[in-house]
Amino acid sequence: MNKLIRVTVWNEFRHEKNTDHPASKLYPKGMQEAIAEHLRTQPDFKVRTAALDEPAQGLPDSVLDDTDVLIWWGHMAHGEVSDELVDKLQQKIVIGGMGLIVLHSGHFSKIFKRLMGTTCNLIWREADEKERLWIVDSSHPIAEGLGEYFELPQEEMYGERFDIPQPDELVFISWFQGGEVFRSGCCWHRGRGKVFYFRPGHESYPTYRDANVLKVIENAVRWASPVNTVVHTFGNRQPLEKL
Repeated sequence: MNKLIRVTVWNEFRHEKNTDHPASKLYPKGMQEAIAEHLRTQPDFKVRTAALDEPAQGLPDSVLDDTDVLIWWGHMAHGEVSDELVDKLQQKIVIGGMGLIVLHSGHFSKIFKRLMGTTCNLIWREADEKERLWIVDSSHPIAEGLGEYFELPQEEMYGERFDIPQPDELVFISWFQGGEVFRSGCCWHRGRGKVFYFRPGHESYPTYRDANVLKVIENAVRWASPVNTVVHTFGNRQPLEKL
């Protein structure tokens, strides 16, 4: 029997509340709920959503203690996320083994920059252009069930150079209609935790209705979920053998 993976999908949930913004029509319940709707179809997932304007910014200790994998979407309010919460997330990931999946403009989130130790900057353009995502590691579990590539008819362009540490594993590279390329599916290990960055997801497009995008997120949840490994202790230790 598969273990139950406890997933929390966190989103600023600001664009969708603006009735003049396309996101309000595309995602009336929020992008977090569009993602969660798909994940709830998986019998081994227990899924909740959270948002920035909820008490404790959506992530009180009771929620963090009940989360195996945290999915994060942010854009316009990175600075409003408290440093205290970022400290807790870092501890949960690095020490506790919680998985983190960072989506699209979450590359500028406090927690992602903290874990990467770089600016996480890039080049970008909004021009309604096609994105083709090439699977460059077809043996990786996050690529399971996908073909050689898949396409999104309209997306925001992110291009290199992407100022991140060299990924431990690279799963996807994106090509855009304007000619740029981008490392769009990157994996890292941070202490006991695993981190996956996945590029697609501009709020003005129905990207989180796309079956391939949702399949990637589903696969990433399983990859990032904690494993039952030893919790290391540090400091002075008595010898195992007689000295």
